[in-house]
Amino acid sequence: MFNCNWGFMTGFGSGWGMGGFGSIFNLLLFIGLGFLAYKLVQRFTRPDGKRDRKDSLELLKRKYANGDIGTEEYHSIRKVLQEG
Repeated sequence: MFNCNWGFMTGFGSGWGMGGFGSIFNLLLFIGLGFLAYKLVQRFTRPDGKRDRKDSLELLKRKYANGDIGTEEYHSIRKVLQEG
């Protein structure tokens, strides 16, 4: 009674269990986990928009201080950057 073999220990079908469906399920699982890992890495390594806007304002201030742009142009660009 304790030595009955219903195929659970020796495996059955092709794949990692549950026949062909198990292979497809595991393949989709690995693809999903890979995609999730990719998105997490992408999220933590990409600079956000606020940081870019802050850097742009600093660059604009330097251009204005150096005399590369005029007062009117400085104020119009600053307004656009602060709204966005």
